[in-house]
Amino acid sequence: MIAYLQSVLRWMFMRAEALFNRAFGERLNPFYHLGATTFFLFWLVAGSGLYLYAFFDTSVSGAFNSVQALSERQWYAGGVLRSIHRYASDAMVVAMLIHLLRHFAFDRIHGFRTFSWLTGVGLIWLVYVSGINGYMLPWDRLAQFVVTTSFEWLDWLPGFGGNLVRNFMYATSVNDRLFSLLSFIHIGVPLLLLLLMWIHVQRVAKASTQPPRAITVGLSTTLLALSLVLPVRSQGGPADLSSEVGSVALDWFLLPVYPLIDRWPLGAVWAFMMLGTAVLLALPWLVRVRHAAGAQRGYRLVLHPGPKDVVARAGETVLEAGLRAGLKLPYECRNGGCGVCVCSVLDGRVDHGEFQPAVLTEQMRAQGMALSCCAIPLEDVEIDFAVASLSPGGAESIRRYQGRVEEIERLSDTVIRLRLSLPDNQRIDFSAGQYLNVLLEDGACRSFSFANPPHDNARIELHVRLIPGGRFTTHVFNRMRVGDCIEFEAPLGRFVLHAGARPMLMIAGATGFAPIKSILEDAFERGVQRQMQLYWGVSDVRDLYLLPLAEHWARQHSNFSVIPVLSNTSGAPEWQGRTGLVHEAMLADHPDLTGFEVYVCGSVKMVDTAIPAFLASGLGADACHSDAFVPANRAPSER
Repeated sequence: MIAYLQSVLRWMFMRAEALFNRAFGERLNPFYHLGATTFFLFWLVAGSGLYLYAFFDTSVSGAFNSVQALSERQWYAGGVLRSIHRYASDAMVVAMLIHLLRHFAFDRIHGFRTFSWLTGVGLIWLVYVSGINGYMLPWDRLAQFVVTTSFEWLDWLPGFGGNLVRNFMYATSVNDRLFSLLSFIHIGVPLLLLLLMWIHVQRVAKASTQPPRAITVGLSTTLLALSLVLPVRSQGGPADLSSEVGSVALDWFLLPVYPLIDRWPLGAVWAFMMLGTAVLLALPWLVRVRHAAGAQRGYRLVLHPGPKDVVARAGETVLEAGLRAGLKLPYECRNGGCGVCVCSVLDGRVDHGEFQPAVLTEQMRAQGMALSCCAIPLEDVEIDFAVASLSPGGAESIRRYQGRVEEIERLSDTVIRLRLSLPDNQRIDFSAGQYLNVLLEDGACRSFSFANPPHDNARIELHVRLIPGGRFTTHVFNRMRVGDCIEFEAPLGRFVLHAGARPMLMIAGATGFAPIKSILEDAFERGVQRQMQLYWGVSDVRDLYLLPLAEHWARQHSNFSVIPVLSNTSGAPEWQGRTGLVHEAMLADHPDLTGFEVYVCGSVKMVDTAIPAFLASGLGADACHSDAFVPANRAPSER
């Protein structure tokens, strides 16, 4: 039953996350930052609470009036912060509960994660205790209801015997000392909560406690707008213990149990709460462990480049094991949604886990690829990481740079060539075919291949194709000027020329020509004598923006030739060259690819269509090298 519930929840989460990926992108998907968002909301609650406490009168007679003064006399500050304090508390509860439900759904509650699960259950209790206690302080009619109902519920427990609720039977029973105690609890419990939150993440390698800036800005703006549109107000005037509270509007996020206290026997409510807590605490032992084999000893991982030897704990993903060992591995979402952590399984078996199919296709899995953030070893495995493996110094060589735009050259209506320089005559040591990530202000990135060869690296050459609605490319075409600065990280990628003697066939789609240009110019410089043939496929003849350069290479080098292929001739009736899909044109010339080496660079659709056809035509899996350009709404790329 539990396993079936988990599978249903996984199905729901995967589809919801896919929708959010399309709406926000993988880097900003809220589902991938629930824990960090909870931390951020805590600081919002704490910061707003400190301001409110500075003006709060902790006496029985002054509490209600001080809160009213905050809400009315300084509505622009105290009133807004009171509302943010309330709404951020509610949002924190929602984020925590979804976070807990997601970890249960994806079975992340066993082994070393059991500690985080158990402390997480404790965190939920502390959040509710703190929130309930907070509703006692404004001393309005809602506070009266919460106080009397809470202490009546506590009085059911053995040892109290009704002594607690007696403190609230008459107005004279509530003194300033008791009210100061309630205020002190509202400070002490959040401090204990913060300590437990810190303990909670200690077993998680490189745990993030700060969501991306765009999420913090968006969440803060939403809470501010909500506070202005629906400000929080005290309910029903000041507390009056001489009369019973008739009706109040409950906060269903923090006070959901109170209708039960009002309608059920108090013992039944306690039984319900304790049983629910006990079930949550026992779940790691109630749910069958998916990876029992090797659970005690773990598995040995050999990670390249390096190699580095790491031992993965039971149920630990490849990424978690590597990060725990202090390795600098590529990753972003940690939830199988972005594809940044893609790796190749050279030897051994892994459970691929749950991931978005768009970032790890069947063809990629057939080639031995996996997502390290989801892949759980089923035996000793050997793994190669794509991003770091071909950087001269491994992951450590990937650095951030500040480039200056030196030249903006429009090569066609839809392609601009950017040339960038680095300060102090810096040079980037990269391999032909690699790429860089342009870093945007909100933390998003856009990937562009180096179009210049490594030996000509005084300036960086990028080919930017206009993407309708693309943030960065639209900026390049409409607003960028010489002298502007661009921040980026480099070098990245493994789409490079491999050593060997086999003849090479290259396919470029549109600006997929950029890394091919870098590879070819590097090969010419190094005197590579292998036969090289480039098929350049476009839908508009104007997208053959540097065809004269490629034809010049063909005249200079007898081992190179270029074949342009146009898929749509409606706009070029005079076209006399090859037509149709570019990979089909290549297969028409080379129906048997045995003994060839193929390099493919273009859109995901082109790559996913071409590679299976090449493999079916005799191309060896080790002789097929590809680099797919994914639109920015699917992955961080506008190449």
